[in-house]
Amino acid sequence: MSAQIISGKEVSAKVREGLKKDVEQMKLQDPNFKPGLVVLQVGDRDDSNLYISMKLKAAAEIGINATHMRLPKTATEEEVLHSITEVNENSSIHGLIVQLPLDSIHKMDTEKVTNAVAPEKDVDGLTSINAGKLSRGDLGDCFIPCTPNGCMELIRQTGVSVAGKKAVVVGRSKIVGAPMHDLLLWNHATVTTCHSKTTDLPGEVGRADILVVGIGKAEMVKGEWIKKGAVVIDCGINHVPDETKASGKRVVGDVHYASAKEQAGFITPVPGGVGPMTVAMLMANTVLSAKRFLDSHQPGKWNITYTKLNLQKPVPSDIVISRSCVPKPIDGLAREVGLLSDEVELYGKTKAKVQLSIIKRLQAQPDGKYVVVTGITPTPLGEGKSTTTIGLVQALGAQMKLNVFACVRQPSQGPTFGIKGGAAGGGYSQVIPMEEFNLHLTGDIHAITASNNLVSAAIDARMFHESTQTDKALYNRLVPLIGGQRKFCPIQINRLRKLGIEKTDPSTLTEEEITRFARLDIEPSSITWHRVLDTNDRFLRKITIGQSPTEKGFTREAQFDITVASEIMAVLALTSSMEDMRQRLAKMVVATSRGGVPVTTEDLGVSGALTVLMKDAIKPNLMQTLEGTPVFVHAGPFANIAHGNSSILADKIALKLVGPEGFVVTEAGFGADIGMEKFFNIKCRYSGLRPHVVVLVATVRALKMHGGGPTVTAGMPLPKEYIEENLELLEKGCSNMRKQIENAQHFGVPVVVAVNAFKASEAPSKFKFLYDLELPIADKIRIIAQKIYGADDIELLPDAQHKVELYTKQGFSNLPICMAKTHLSLSHEADKKGVPSGFILPIRDIRASVGSGFLFPLVGTMPTIPGLPTRPCFYDIDLDPETEQVNGLF
Repeated sequence: MSAQIISGKEVSAKVREGLKKDVEQMKLQDPNFKPGLVVLQVGDRDDSNLYISMKLKAAAEIGINATHMRLPKTATEEEVLHSITEVNENSSIHGLIVQLPLDSIHKMDTEKVTNAVAPEKDVDGLTSINAGKLSRGDLGDCFIPCTPNGCMELIRQTGVSVAGKKAVVVGRSKIVGAPMHDLLLWNHATVTTCHSKTTDLPGEVGRADILVVGIGKAEMVKGEWIKKGAVVIDCGINHVPDETKASGKRVVGDVHYASAKEQAGFITPVPGGVGPMTVAMLMANTVLSAKRFLDSHQPGKWNITYTKLNLQKPVPSDIVISRSCVPKPIDGLAREVGLLSDEVELYGKTKAKVQLSIIKRLQAQPDGKYVVVTGITPTPLGEGKSTTTIGLVQALGAQMKLNVFACVRQPSQGPTFGIKGGAAGGGYSQVIPMEEFNLHLTGDIHAITASNNLVSAAIDARMFHESTQTDKALYNRLVPLIGGQRKFCPIQINRLRKLGIEKTDPSTLTEEEITRFARLDIEPSSITWHRVLDTNDRFLRKITIGQSPTEKGFTREAQFDITVASEIMAVLALTSSMEDMRQRLAKMVVATSRGGVPVTTEDLGVSGALTVLMKDAIKPNLMQTLEGTPVFVHAGPFANIAHGNSSILADKIALKLVGPEGFVVTEAGFGADIGMEKFFNIKCRYSGLRPHVVVLVATVRALKMHGGGPTVTAGMPLPKEYIEENLELLEKGCSNMRKQIENAQHFGVPVVVAVNAFKASEAPSKFKFLYDLELPIADKIRIIAQKIYGADDIELLPDAQHKVELYTKQGFSNLPICMAKTHLSLSHEADKKGVPSGFILPIRDIRASVGSGFLFPLVGTMPTIPGLPTRPCFYDIDLDPETEQVNGLF
């Protein structure tokens, strides 16, 4: 009786159908997810091209995103290894096949190349790690080579149980024979491997209940060798002469099929047996790899370790505490919280930037809970919002084992070297290493300084050149002859369109169009863009520029702001993507023309260059707390000058990473009347995010000050009223806390004072904005002044009244309001403590940050660059030349 034919085509079709369903299921789990496969080929062999086309076709049918990566025959081993490394680090690729043989003119170490493939992407199962795991029986933690895996699937289709059977494998290659032996063994067969040195091959074959042949010799195993009823799996592919075929040859296996099928119970044909299964199992391994990836990167599925604190009494200085704790390697922390290797750019061992590509990967994932930390009106020493923020996330993470991220601002060099010192938190609640946190970090603030001052240079240079050239000469220089042709660059095309000129050929513009294009005609007194630096330098508050003889008498009054007050910093904090940042940077208004038209950075031609300077700064910075919980440090606008909140991007990424049961705790600068109000009315408008709870930080020191205590001065000892018990001052000062609670409740969000039972985060939040954007500018300012500060009314001084009229005419009246006001009082006067009443809030000027998307009124005498005190913090800051440690930050 003839053997039953085991059709590889039929079995592989069933396997592929099942895999297709698996891929569809994965897409239900994550609509943006698709298994990825790369086939790397060196050279251009015809047989390799045929095999690869089969693999790509099978992948496409199943729903796998397969890519054929071709390297030329001239590729070196180093180039091949580099390509493999690139694929290893690409998180969208789950399987990598190196097509063998490597067809290069250069010598290649095949073992080295195949072992370069990451074991978790080695869907061919050829690396030493996967082979080793298979040999010791770790079948659930490795990839099984495709041909042996296909053979096992064909054996299963017969219904014959492998366990307890006598199995013989003929051949011991790394690709078929050796792994086949291991696979049968760990499926509980008694296995014999035969090879060229086996003395009685027919005798050994004759004892096999299950026979797998992969020796590479045409029809070597004869039918009479085979045990009656055995399962025969023929892995051979050989070509023998056959004059009846058009090609003059035909394909046969290693088993003499005609005689063997008369003995065997089951047999695979050649072709149509093992061959189709090899491709099917390659696809199965790719889908398995994708499943493993998806399972290990579920939203909120963290495998985080925490750093144990060694608490000491008395509590040492902040810097001593910071240095007593060894930070986890930042790449390890990134993995713990679900970041992929290609989403992280390392800046040394303790800080890293996170790629924005993660937003697309996680866009379908639910957000965690959103908490904002604010405070009562502070003293000049600060009241510990950063310390509370970090302490809160350490408690939620290291103690309660919840997924939690802190999102904080990058500190400015101004206060670090000026009055306040650094902003890493304090005591046993810090971001570490504090030196790197407070000094430079990854250079974001420097990028903002460079970008801002490039705009300033562009403004003055343009005014100078327009003043010294005719329209035609100016035009010819703006659109120079290159290779005998004039051509508009893309940014100039944008300006032409803004002017309503649809032409793209510079030679076709009329004289009137040339004038409109070439001349911005900036009114010098209308310039609102200031130079910046990240230092408290009071003598730059008003300066004269252009005094060099080379500037031909074109001098004007100007000023510096501190870098964190730059509109570019506000743009960084409020942007949602690289494209959004490019658009916001282009919309920034720097001045007004003599005709009353707003002049933007796009008009100056500098917006593209700004985006280039800011391309790395847009990526959030990853650090950690003392207890090893993750922290995003990103953007750092001042709250009394700008909106005072860290970036939307950091919050959004963190909310996805923590998962629906996790928490993101962010901090709004200064008191609730400043940073929190701007958090709700500006940041939440642009982010679309809605906080679940407000944590209001109040200190006894600040409450006593608001109760009528003496002045608190940075750098001076605290008066005795703040050191000794004084319940009367404390009780009176609670009025400020009550007012700030009321301010938070204006927005419909539950409030927790300092650190309370965190069940407040479960309370219903009925979030609402304080004002409608369509209201007139003055009305929006009045609502903030009356409801948040407690003012009776506002007074628009002449400059402010002019700006209201100008911005309304220019179409900017529907922007939110960002008040620039002292942070030391609810009023505009820093010495008015508690809850001042009966005052009129003076608005001396209003500026437009069109790119970042708000108007900012200047209240009272609020400066936009702080000054250094008599004894700045920098007196105590120094570097130990031997250890290179920074001393004196705290």
